[in-house]
Amino acid sequence: MSILPKTEQRRRRLALVLVLVFGIGTAVLLILFDNKSALSMFYSPTAIANGKAPLKRRIDVGGIVVKGSKKRLADGVTVQFVVSDMKNNITVQYKGILPDMFAEGKGAVAKGKLNANGILVADKVLAKHDEKYMPPPVKKALQKQRHVKSKLSQ
Repeated sequence: MSILPKTEQRRRRLALVLVLVFGIGTAVLLILFDNKSALSMFYSPTAIANGKAPLKRRIDVGGIVVKGSKKRLADGVTVQFVVSDMKNNITVQYKGILPDMFAEGKGAVAKGKLNANGILVADKVLAKHDEKYMPPPVKKALQKQRHVKSKLSQ
């Protein structure tokens, strides 16, 4: 007893269906694994200071840009600044033109990779676009820090 169809036409159809299923499955797996590398997780400066952020993997870091921390490096193109969540700080280096809304004392999110020195080498910097808006993860991290500070002062 054979599990293969008896006629040649049915065998061809079965082979075609199996090739299509295998091909579509392979394409779906390739798409899923490719998109995984494009994902980036948000980390606060405190989470990075606690060693929770991976090195050499794309992450997002957000907080308030520390006043007086923005400076241009010797190459004239790279900007370095410090982002804080009111508890810990992280240094960010960005090569390029900062957004118009970027300012010290305002919220910003930097997207890039941490290097071995603990500096985030950003390939994208986002600045908040109005006085009231702040990315939800940044807002949550800052509220948590303020809540902890208010409990400590009581």
